[in-house]
Amino acid sequence: MNSNQDFTTGNIGAKMLNFMMPILAALVLQAMYGAVDLLIVGRFGTTAGMSGVSTGSSIMNMFTFSVAALTTALTVVMGTYLGQKKPERIGRLLGGGICFFAVLSIVMGVLLMLLARPIAVLMQAPAEALDYTVVYIRICGAGFVFIVFYNLISAVFRGMGDSVSPLIFVGIACAVNIVGDLALVAGLHMNAAGAAIATVVAQAVSVVISILIIRKKTLPFTITKRDIGFNEEIPRFVMIGLPLALQEVLTNITFLALCAFVNRLGLDASSGYGVAQKIQSFVMLIPSSIMQSMSSVVAQNVGARLEERARNAMKIGILVGGVIGIVIFLGVFFKGDVLAELFTEDAAVISRAFEYLKGFAPESIVTVVLFSYMGYFNGHQKSMFVMAQSLAQSFLIRLPMSYIMSIRPGASLTGIGLAAPCATCFGIVLCFIYDRIKIRRVRITGRDDV
Repeated sequence: MNSNQDFTTGNIGAKMLNFMMPILAALVLQAMYGAVDLLIVGRFGTTAGMSGVSTGSSIMNMFTFSVAALTTALTVVMGTYLGQKKPERIGRLLGGGICFFAVLSIVMGVLLMLLARPIAVLMQAPAEALDYTVVYIRICGAGFVFIVFYNLISAVFRGMGDSVSPLIFVGIACAVNIVGDLALVAGLHMNAAGAAIATVVAQAVSVVISILIIRKKTLPFTITKRDIGFNEEIPRFVMIGLPLALQEVLTNITFLALCAFVNRLGLDASSGYGVAQKIQSFVMLIPSSIMQSMSSVVAQNVGARLEERARNAMKIGILVGGVIGIVIFLGVFFKGDVLAELFTEDAAVISRAFEYLKGFAPESIVTVVLFSYMGYFNGHQKSMFVMAQSLAQSFLIRLPMSYIMSIRPGASLTGIGLAAPCATCFGIVLCFIYDRIKIRRVRITGRDDV
């Protein structure tokens, strides 16, 4: 690694922010995938097509985010090995990862194609949008291998402390996706199917170009054909990643249930919620970039036994993210309707989207604190607790509150949106308690085994 990729020396705040900014930029571009799909379908397709893209992308997010969580485990293990000055172990780690994710992507892709219609029906997709939802899922399922390997390659570079290369990869993919959407949806009027094809092609182009770039880079480790296979490193990252993946699956199930609650309120509510979800994905970029960068920074410092630097990274994440979160909150709460107008001209859809955003807006502040804690704990390989608190807040607060708000007479999406920040505040309380117990345990016993 060069000095910029070594987080165990120098100014921890400056290095973390320098590492985080390309991650944030990459997440912005990645969020534009779904946003551009919905925007162009909203402008050149139909309201039913918008609902199909909204529901279909919510389903795809569950699978994609679960895979991304597993790749985060690779990032953490890589960071630990680099912090321990053991780059020789990384070749077998990545060789095992390649085989594991290849098999996983094929299995998940086949399941998506076979179960697309039952899943769409289970999600209570509006009748007018059912076929659009099914087509969207099947096309994305057919190209799921590219989605998986894009996330794997990005995780590898983040593990090396390189956040610029993933930014390049996603920038290329985003450009291809925009061109594809314009050609297939605006030009050929393929509606939701065109948006799905553009997304898959964009991911495929990104993977191919990223492999070509990797072949020309000087890496801080070596990987040979002999390393590629099912080996002893797989259980190590799977044990860390499985709780994170399970957390993503179960948490996204709550969001899918929430989507089903909203779908019962009609086509305008479904489309409005879909627009709000795209805006929400941008709101979550700051917390997500903090969490991803935090995991890498903390992992290296934990490997090097520099706990105070790791803790300082968490404090910096909360401070910087909180300030930005306040600004975002003000924009979403007071100007959410203006943001919704970027995606559609339908007044009813805009109104329903703004309803949801008013309740959701506080999440832009509180989630920074929660995600900083989560990145800190992930860097310590405490993924079991991260999973436990996430499931507790989702199933004890977010899901019940969303359901109750959705069945009230004249149900407003504001109450449903408010469930998210309420659940996050509960998660913060759990993290604070766990952190205090963890610190006390270390002081008394000298061990970090909470």
